[in-house]
Amino acid sequence: MELLLLHYPFTFLFIAFLVLYQVKPAFRYFCKMTFYKLWIFTLSIVVIIVSIPHGRNVENMKFFRMSLLPLKYIFGVKIVVKGKENLRTKKPHVFVLNHQTSLDIMVLMEILPNRCVPIAKKEILYMGPFGLACWLSGIIFIDRKKKEESIATLMEVAHSLHKENIHVLIFPEGTRNHGGSMLPFKRGAFQLAVKAQVPIIPVVISSYCNFYSQKEKRFTPGKSIIQILPEVETLGLGLDDVPKLTEQVRDSMLTAYQEISGMTNGASH
Repeated sequence: MELLLLHYPFTFLFIAFLVLYQVKPAFRYFCKMTFYKLWIFTLSIVVIIVSIPHGRNVENMKFFRMSLLPLKYIFGVKIVVKGKENLRTKKPHVFVLNHQTSLDIMVLMEILPNRCVPIAKKEILYMGPFGLACWLSGIIFIDRKKKEESIATLMEVAHSLHKENIHVLIFPEGTRNHGGSMLPFKRGAFQLAVKAQVPIIPVVISSYCNFYSQKEKRFTPGKSIIQILPEVETLGLGLDDVPKLTEQVRDSMLTAYQEISGMTNGASH
């Protein structure tokens, strides 16, 4: 063993790596998450290079999408989309999605329509190449600590939806939720939809627990289901209708979440 280590140190390290990867789930989880982050970081540089000639433009999002789509094959995650017919529309919409982990970036690229602008927390803007790539792709950043400023930003977006013919994607929970359900929804997405008088399309991603758990340090091949629900019309609604609208959409999404998560969990046993 000492002779092997002395003459072939890299071979020894490689063998040790393979052994640890096979027998230690926590080590395998660490390796996969490190690879995931490095992939996003590295491909963000490529996105920046190809986006710069176009400037800050929502059309650059297609480069982001192309760079992330291979990840599902690399990690062996099968993504099944239900309700695709509800995406066949060219008019502006507000998409609302449940938010679980950083893997949402990989999964949502499966259904991200053209000219769709995600709204993200401002902290992402300062995450090196990834933040710059997001900015060049037209992502809108809000400071969650400054409520009035965030509302003002959303109202500006509302005026742009029809003018620029764009969609907006928002996580109404406001933060990641590892709890296996859904947090209460913040009303910003629904105020935006009502202000712009555009429909809401709820999109539900099933629980990742059949293949991923941050707590258990587990990341294996698995299956994720995306359920696209029928659009919810906001035409004629006012800001007084927002609380009821928010709960109505959350209830429908929670029901769908429980149903499709049951499908993936059942398939994992």
